[in-house]
Amino acid sequence: MADDLGNRLRYVRTLHNLSQRELAKRAGVTNSTISLIESNSSNPSVGALKRILDGIPIGLAEFFGLEPAPSKKVFYQAGELLEIGKGPISYRQVGDNLFGRALQLLKEKYQPGADTGVIPLVHEGEEGGIVLAGRLEVTVDGERRILGPGDAYYFESRRPHRFRCVGPVPCEVVSACTPPTF
Repeated sequence: MADDLGNRLRYVRTLHNLSQRELAKRAGVTNSTISLIESNSSNPSVGALKRILDGIPIGLAEFFGLEPAPSKKVFYQAGELLEIGKGPISYRQVGDNLFGRALQLLKEKYQPGADTGVIPLVHEGEEGGIVLAGRLEVTVDGERRILGPGDAYYFESRRPHRFRCVGPVPCEVVSACTPPTF
């Protein structure tokens, strides 16, 4: 069960329509703490997990007793994609329940100037994407490229990385990562 802690927390958080940022605020922890737990990069103590779950609110017994069934749904209408981001970057996820899944598929939209942050993202797995519209600056291990429509990226996610929309129009990307870590 410890291996599924991150997916379980993500499932419960999205079930309660909470962003990582909102849960972190409610629990009195940093946004990166929630992100690290959900990506299974950090294993919280029982006390820390209880404090986070109090922000939902859900008890430890209910949290670990929850056994969501993997979704059997195959097709999704555009309006059924689950918004898991807020602010200048929209992340619309295919499927609302990634519990037990090996892949996360996203349609991302970056407003002009939107940036994933000056601190690079680092997590386990692999990720890739194809730019559909606009221009996206992708930095991986200090190597920077500006990608336009039709251009793509693919790398091991443990390499420090960052994304930023450059130019006057929004940037749209279809991306995937395995395991689901966002």
